[in-house]
This record gives sequence, C-alpha cells and structure tokens, in this order.
Amino acid sequence: MIYTIRHCTTYAYQQPVGFARCVLRLTPGTSLTQTLLDSAVRVLPEPASIVVGRGPFGERTQTIVIDREHDALVIDAQSRVDVEAGEGRQLFDGAAWEDVRTAAFGTTALEADSPAAYLYPTRRTPPIAAITDYTRASFAVGRPIQAAACELMERIYADFTYDPNITTVSTPAAQAFEARAGVCQDFAHIMISGLRGLGLPAAYVSGYLRTNPPPGRPRLAGADATHAWVSLWCGEERGWIGFDPTNAVVAQNDHIVLATGRDYSDVAPIDGIILAPGGQTLKVEVDVVPEGEQESRRVLAADHA
Repeated sequence: MIYTIRHCTTYAYQQPVGFARCVLRLTPGTSLTQTLLDSAVRVLPEPASIVVGRGPFGERTQTIVIDREHDALVIDAQSRVDVEAGEGRQLFDGAAWEDVRTAAFGTTALEADSPAAYLYPTRRTPPIAAITDYTRASFAVGRPIQAAACELMERIYADFTYDPNITTVSTPAAQAFEARAGVCQDFAHIMISGLRGLGLPAAYVSGYLRTNPPPGRPRLAGADATHAWVSLWCGEERGWIGFDPTNAVVAQNDHIVLATGRDYSDVAPIDGIILAPGGQTLKVEVDVVPEGEQESRRVLAADHA
C-alpha cells in the first residue's frame, strides 16, 4: 500500500520569538516492510541552518535553527511511503516467551534494532509492580510469545477507555494505568512497562494509522493524527512485530512507522527550545491518504489549541 502523508504543524506565538532550535523526526524510515519513496520538509521562516542526520535508534532527523524574530513557526512535512503487511505477522506460534527473554539478554549487538537497547526501564516506562502483575496474567509458563502479546494487547483494549481529556503528553504510565484511561501514548507506555517488567524487549513506535471516514462521508482534510503502538522482539526467527493496544490489532500495512525508540521522549515528532516572552497556540493537521483515493476538499472546521 502506497500512502501520501502530510503533517503540518503551526506554532503561533503571542509575542515575537527571537530564537528557536528544534529537532524534527518527521521523515518515515525504510525497513523490511516499509520503503520511503519521497519526502520533503518545508519550514517557515527559513532556518539559518538545517542539519540532516540520524538519531540513536536509526530515525531520520533534521535539526533546525531560526535566529531571527518570527511570530509563527510552520513545519510542513510531506512524504510518500510504500508499506507491506509482512509475512507471518498473524501467526501465533513461535518460541516460548521465556526462551525469547533468555535470547534477548544473551545478545551483545548494539545496532539500532538490537533487542538489548529495549530491555531496560526509562523515565516514562519505569518498573511498576501493578503493571508487571497485570502483564504476567497473559504470560503463562511456556506460552508462545506472540499469543501472549496478542492477549495482553486485547486486554488493554478491553480494560482501558480511550479518553484524550484524562492524560497529557507528560502523564506517567502509573497514573494512566490507575485511571484505566488515556490515549495511544499511554497505552503503549503501559504495555512496554509491563513487557520489560517480564524481561522482554519492547519498543515505542511513533507513526501514522490509516483511517477511514464514516460510510458515505468524505475524508476531512487535516483530520488524521499521529499514532503510537508497541514493537515487541519475538526472537531471532520472528524478529520485531508491532502490537497496537489502542485498536487491538497487529500492525500491518495500515501502520506507517515514523520513528522507533525506548519511549515517547526518543521519538517526539518535534522537540526543542524557543526563547519567547509569551505563550503559544499549536495547530496540527495530518493527512494519510492511500494512493488512488480522492482526497476530500473539505477542510477541518475546528482547530485545537
């Protein structure tokens, strides 16, 4: 499946900003199941410098510096990506989870996709006994890792309520777990914390999800959003497999990977600093359009600050 993606972020400042330095992670990568066909990032005002590179987990980055006064910052990223489903992602046999744990701790490779990088706690995914106990209920002795992970994913989907008003981007996993509510970021952090609590390598994936408008309704321009899910290392034979606890599905060709890291802090689409005397408002517009689908000309009526 080939997608055209547009991700436009606008920061409007209450007072002029004299300096901004940002790291952008807005260019999808290439992997065994995903190929980047084309990409471009436009920034207004024009940066004084742009440094293109890669982060510690292989993500494509652009570091921009703006050193003159501006009232708004617009970052408009566009890309075309070809995503394949991947063979065997729906098979639920494979190695017992304890064997995968042993293999993961035995790895010495330090590449970006090595399981060793994703075994240990982070500030956003600390060891939490209640979450580990919740996770352990799906991991009976000797159970195949994919079957156990699918059950855990489905339990999170069933037991937690999707509510964007309950949490923020800074909400700890323990708080979201106690509330039994949150958004995709929270559900991914909870699942990762639990898997790592059992000694399994789990990664946080930032990206996009193909969505469909209600039957008979046109697609609204700018109405899609970024998404987050979990990638679990299932052993040498199976490798990394994506599990989406927000939707209770195994990630296939409707999930487009933007960046992979240990938690949200590693993969935030935009982060950095500004020198500003006042506040700001934020507007984000995302379109994920399969090739050949007629994009609606309607615009999103309401902006979210």
